[in-house]
Amino acid sequence: MLKIATTPTVRPTETMASQPPSPEPTDRPAIAADASSRQPARTRHHMSTRNRLLFFLTAWLIVLMPFLFWWNTWFGRQLSDKQIVEYLNDDKRPRHIQHALVQLGERLARNDASATRWYPALVRLASHPVEEVRNTDAWVMGQDPSAARFHEALLKMLADSSPMVRGNAALSLVRFGDATGRPQIVALLQPATIAAPTAGRLTDTDKVSTSIHQGGLIAKIQSGQSATEVRSPISGRIRSFSVAPGANVAPGTELATVDPSAEQVWEALRALYLVGQLDDLPAIRAYQGDLPEIPGRVRQQAALTEQAIRKRAIRQP
Repeated sequence: MLKIATTPTVRPTETMASQPPSPEPTDRPAIAADASSRQPARTRHHMSTRNRLLFFLTAWLIVLMPFLFWWNTWFGRQLSDKQIVEYLNDDKRPRHIQHALVQLGERLARNDASATRWYPALVRLASHPVEEVRNTDAWVMGQDPSAARFHEALLKMLADSSPMVRGNAALSLVRFGDATGRPQIVALLQPATIAAPTAGRLTDTDKVSTSIHQGGLIAKIQSGQSATEVRSPISGRIRSFSVAPGANVAPGTELATVDPSAEQVWEALRALYLVGQLDDLPAIRAYQGDLPEIPGRVRQQAALTEQAIRKRAIRQP
């Protein structure tokens, strides 16, 4: 317990009896007591009503604007059926589409039969040009493993250009009892290698071990007056850079390696618990070590996944 030290009481020093008190000086100037010599009191300034209103309005806007931004981007805000229709077709605002998809995913998780009216839209969005929309759509379609049209759409998404979309489609297929996407699930356990999209000089590199979100900026490539941004295809942590800042690179040169996030690894391990094979064990064992960057629940899931795979291999003829 933190103890607070008390300040000792300071007592006045007693006057020694052998030392008489000092006489008062006789040449002390007299203190004028008339009011005319006093300094005038300071005038108190009052804020005008107009300035007061402007002050409160500014303070109100400072609080309101972040709230409105959060409210408009929060996927947990409930949407009406009419809003879901509008949001699913709002191609100018991909976040609106994602918001509607998340709402539909929650309805499917509750076995809400009314959500079936939007199934054609979910199949259509599997080929949407925005990666984040396709990624969310792949997750939503996995919430109803009885829909054959979803099964077909997810199989096509295994060939998507985005590794995250391919991975989410593979995870959703496991709900259908389909292990076709097992290679894509194993790939979720592997670090992502980022190559230079163009030639130029590497600049503005981020720090090693920095956490980064999918699509986060890790470096730039300067070519003349133009700069090309290099972004991470996955969420995770920057493991290393293969090229020193300031070096010139050619297109396709390996620039950096990003380790997958703990959440991505955990979901992949859970899926491999059901469909993994002995060939997948080297990738799984990489997450069984007692390392600070590997959470305890991930290590535990990796051990359980290996046990399940070995038991399954013994049962198989």
